[in-house]
Amino acid sequence: MIVVAQLSDTHLDGSDARTERADRVIRYLQQLDPPADVVLLTGDIADHGLPEEYDAARALLSSYGRPVLTCPGNHDERAAYRERLLGAPPSTDPVNEVHDEAGALFAMCDSSIPGEADGYLADETLTWLDATLSTAPEVPAFVCFHHPPVILAIPYVDAIRQRGEQRLAEIIGRHPQVVAVICGHAHAAAASTFAGRPLLVGPGVVSTLTLPREPRDTVDHDLPPGIAFHILDEERRLTTHYRVVP
Repeated sequence: MIVVAQLSDTHLDGSDARTERADRVIRYLQQLDPPADVVLLTGDIADHGLPEEYDAARALLSSYGRPVLTCPGNHDERAAYRERLLGAPPSTDPVNEVHDEAGALFAMCDSSIPGEADGYLADETLTWLDATLSTAPEVPAFVCFHHPPVILAIPYVDAIRQRGEQRLAEIIGRHPQVVAVICGHAHAAAASTFAGRPLLVGPGVVSTLTLPREPRDTVDHDLPPGIAFHILDEERRLTTHYRVVP
């Protein structure tokens, strides 16, 4: 069994309030016994893409004491993300990384478009993803990025979702070992399907996006941060639990 903990959308900006919310989630993860096998942070790590925001993120994530796999979102800035969070040479190329953890493959893809709020997987990212999945067809794989490639019936998010999704669907269709697509961006827990696989959307750490029928403001900063647990059993059956972190 593989337990994957997913957090998303920390939007760190140097403020005490946002730092406290993210730290609360890290402390929650630290008290799990046994700990999650893998932890994902699916984008919008920084709010403005500033170097000092990534310095704070790196310090926060390192305090967890175990690796945290990340991918950028539309609020992130590729060069600063690479240099200050990953410790790699700065570059504006898409940030794509693959990790083999706990008996599964995690393809962390960059769905961001510099300067834009919506998402798109560049051709080079899709070529990389196809080749990456081809290297280990027997290993269960999770394809992860920030922007959902489907309509979630939340107009605010749907207007800035991932475009060009049919190209991604064709690649996933060629790789039956992909057990799920995992993303963030919506600041709301959601579940759907994509290319015949589960599509699981993690809730937000910094805030919660309210549903269209709820009589509240679009974004609620008072609700507690959320986290998702994706559990893959020995039969490759996937179960997801959503939790709030008080």
